[in-house]
Amino acid sequence: MSTTASDPLAALGSLPGVPDAVDSVRKAVDRVYGHRVMRRRSNEVTAEAALRGSRGSAALAGADWNLEEVRRRTDFSGEDEARTVGAALRLTAEAGQLLSVWRQSPLRVLARLHLVAAGGATPDDAVGRPRLAGEAVDEPLIETPLPSAGEVAGRLEGLSRLIIAGGSAPALITAAVVHGELLALRPFGSQNGLVARTAERIVLIGSGLDPKSICPAEVGHAEQGRAAYVAALEGYTAGTPEGMAAWITHCGRSVELGVRESTAVCEALQRGAA
Repeated sequence: MSTTASDPLAALGSLPGVPDAVDSVRKAVDRVYGHRVMRRRSNEVTAEAALRGSRGSAALAGADWNLEEVRRRTDFSGEDEARTVGAALRLTAEAGQLLSVWRQSPLRVLARLHLVAAGGATPDDAVGRPRLAGEAVDEPLIETPLPSAGEVAGRLEGLSRLIIAGGSAPALITAAVVHGELLALRPFGSQNGLVARTAERIVLIGSGLDPKSICPAEVGHAEQGRAAYVAALEGYTAGTPEGMAAWITHCGRSVELGVRESTAVCEALQRGAA
């Protein structure tokens, strides 16, 4: 992430295609919040969005289970895929508990998310802290060059300052940058993708764009596919205006697809079919 503007996140809003993406996301979110089902059964929509978002995030991490399997299972120990799905579910549940902390101490929240995601699968001394020099990273989907531990520390601190300072950037831009920066840095030894997508969710909820957490961007990221996700991230890591714009619009499309998913849930509830 590189820009010299005094409000760097807001400056990204002028990139080609980004204003349209921001506007399109806002309109889509407003439409689903205006659905008549949301007046009476919003808690059910939120619960279903959480489940579907968790499934999508796990799919991008290599555990592409169908929704009914995720809904049915109670034991997420054992094989790697089951642990990944369990981690995604735990992170989604934890996200709503961390909103008040995020704006004051985002690094503390990230540490907590990694602790929740790791669930005992990572050596204790590596859980909840950025990786040290020489430590390996298990993140097979992301193959962009791995920043050094020193660069990770500096860029995490810079990201933290931006979040704490706030600013005028639309929620979509902030969420996309947080997500992209965490994927690019891979600050932890494992589970970075799951943590990054949960952090995106926290920004979207905490910003007021999606306060009831019914627009699961993780669904959209998974629906667009792993190849598109990686390609868009490569644009972010390149740091060019075109690459940054492509990543932000990719994230915007993911939110819109999450909206479409929850709109379908609303329609099913209205028909009495779910």
